Amino acid sequence: MTLKKTLLGLTLLLPTLLVQAHEYEAGQLHIDHPWSREMPPVAPTAAAYFVIHNKGSEADRLLSVSTPVAGKAELHEHVHADGVMKMQQVQDVAIPAGGEVKFEPMGYHVMLFNLKQQAKDGERFPLTLDFEKAGKVEVEVAVQKDAPAGHDHAAGHDAGKHQH
Repeated sequence: MTLKKTLLGLTLLLPTLLVQAHEYEAGQLHIDHPWSREMPPVAPTAAAYFVIHNKGSEADRLLSVSTPVAGKAELHEHVHADGVMKMQQVQDVAIPAGGEVKFEPMGYHVMLFNLKQQAKDGERFPLTLDFEKAGKVEVEVAVQKDAPAGHDHAAGHDAGKHQH
């Protein structure tokens, strides 16, 4: 293969890779690949996930989340209590200095209530993360049929079936 064909192939492939991996920066915080699973049109809720890396020497806290596509957005976590997995709201999430926090199925996540309509695979919606130190950061959440690579344990997660 000639160099010209190789470069052309890479040029065509690069935009696809950039669409797949979307990342956001806010001060010392780095937010990786916000995503949500496509839900049935009648599902009353949805969930959003991402990873927050804190590259700084000071901790920060995620205080709240909001989005125009839902009547209410809350920070939640799964906890194991009395032999049962439960989901509960949390007031904030600490992001340790030099550490990371994963928002993933069966862990921390953003619950979206009173949705105007369920997003479909391939669509995106805005989500604003409000940090104590880094301030407000707007990200685009990619809606997918399946969990992204590396989130395989998410296969059975269905935000519409959780008990609150």
